[in-house]
Amino acid sequence: MRLSSMADYAVVTMCAAARHCGFARVSAGELAEETGLPLPTVQKLVSTLSRAGLLKSMRGAGGGIQLARPAAAISLADIVEAVEGPIALTACVEDGKHDCGLEAKCTVRPHWSIVNTTLRSALDNVKLPQLARLPDSVKDQIPA
Repeated sequence: MRLSSMADYAVVTMCAAARHCGFARVSAGELAEETGLPLPTVQKLVSTLSRAGLLKSMRGAGGGIQLARPAAAISLADIVEAVEGPIALTACVEDGKHDCGLEAKCTVRPHWSIVNTTLRSALDNVKLPQLARLPDSVKDQIPA
């Protein structure tokens, strides 16, 4: 299993936004500069993450971007699902997906929901504050 680049970038963007928690709102441009991501990518992610209820975006003077809820209430699963949709390792367990030629005789299909639930639970146990913490090796490189 591998996350798409956009899901990975969403995690990076959310971590940067979380590090600004409790401080002034941050702009998409500042997030782009801080993360090294292109501004159009950050703008697209802010829109996607806002629709998912993970970020709030305010316009005008004093506007900017901030977390929509406390960082501890946002999980890695929330971020991944905002970009990728429901976490499922195979398409056959998704509602309305019946495009597998083996579906009628598949003995594994009933077990995928257990795997998917376990995977989602594992990702749900990783909270944004854990992800947003800077390792000491990176902290040493940031000017005071």
